[in-house]
Amino acid sequence: MAALFGAIADDFTGATDLAGLLARSGLPVCLRLGVPSHPVAAEQASPFEIIALKCRTLPAAEAVAEARAALAWLRSVGARRFYWKYCSTFDSTREGNIGPVAEALMADLGIGQTLYCPAFPENGRSIFMGHLFVGEQLLSESPMKDHPLTPMRDSSLVRLLGPQVKGAVGLANRHVVAQGPQALKARLDELYHRQLAHIIVDAVEEEDLVTIATAAVDMLLITGGSALAAPLPRLYLERGLMDRASNFFERPSVEGGQIVLSGSCSAMTRQQVAHYLEEAESLRLDPLSLQADGVEPALQWLRARQPAAAKIIYATAEPEEVRAAQQQLGAARAGHLVEDALARLAQEAFRMGIRRFVVAGGESSGAVAKALGVTRLAIGCEIAPGVPWTYAEVAGETVALALKSGNFGSADFFHEAFQLLEAA
Repeated sequence: MAALFGAIADDFTGATDLAGLLARSGLPVCLRLGVPSHPVAAEQASPFEIIALKCRTLPAAEAVAEARAALAWLRSVGARRFYWKYCSTFDSTREGNIGPVAEALMADLGIGQTLYCPAFPENGRSIFMGHLFVGEQLLSESPMKDHPLTPMRDSSLVRLLGPQVKGAVGLANRHVVAQGPQALKARLDELYHRQLAHIIVDAVEEEDLVTIATAAVDMLLITGGSALAAPLPRLYLERGLMDRASNFFERPSVEGGQIVLSGSCSAMTRQQVAHYLEEAESLRLDPLSLQADGVEPALQWLRARQPAAAKIIYATAEPEEVRAAQQQLGAARAGHLVEDALARLAQEAFRMGIRRFVVAGGESSGAVAKALGVTRLAIGCEIAPGVPWTYAEVAGETVALALKSGNFGSADFFHEAFQLLEAA
């Protein structure tokens, strides 16, 4: 079974978010962590292949090189439709990497236009007149304004994308989308003839995403958050581009202990950590302490815990605490200290017999998955919209991983995750 759809995600949690929504269709979805180092025969590929990169905050040239390598691999297994997946809050710096990667993929595919739609109404992300909202707040007024790596101080996607790309940026607004797929296609054609290559598309409700996906189903490259891809499996089936698979994923039973590792400092993760502290043993990681004492004290704390006990190790902190650490250590150094510590702790947890991991934060998830040697994930049931349980083989044993984007899930997410896994 050759691939049809090939996606490239800019971080690991975003990739699992996308995989979980596509897996709702019942069709096989394969998520690979990093570009595979070995060839795979087209007939051995899944209809939906996703490559998770860790390139959201890399220098733009490095992000582009990784994305182009991922595109080449996806084309090698037969993919004919491509998707560049980034965060629903459009996390990026003035230099990129959303625009530079999209432009490089367009060049490699030989196309002159693509669209951008990070909306995820089910999780409170909407776009109106080109402005991104988080719930009822403009992006620039939401907690994302204080993100430690990609502070979002403007809500206009047209203004945010413009400095990142060489081509002109345009808008297909909600009034056009409300008229249906044909009207949207006509608007895209009009903008193409006016030589506008990068088109922001409004979406405020789920039906808007269906309209956009229908209008864009024949485009070689679509870019957006995960929610825009959700209608595509049904559209591909209706057009006869793929057959419905008869084999559904069978969720394995995963024995062993459990742990939450949280590096995210998003507003929702702060709520989730505070909620879980009421029932779990806990250890907070402080970048300044890690700089002074290393990770050994945290490893000793973990070794003294029972594998089956509810426990959380977290670097999650309030924005002012994050800024204070960054001022002393530098943003990059503070982030690397936390990621390296969580990676070491994940390895120690596995050695102790822990096989069920919940990880909060895109950078943290990437560090943990890499430390465990995970290269491929099978996608299971969703814990919350965009956050599925996934399964991987580590040293010959099955491990369950929930890789959660910082802002996703309810306050009780960590408890709900393990409860759902127990019910499997």
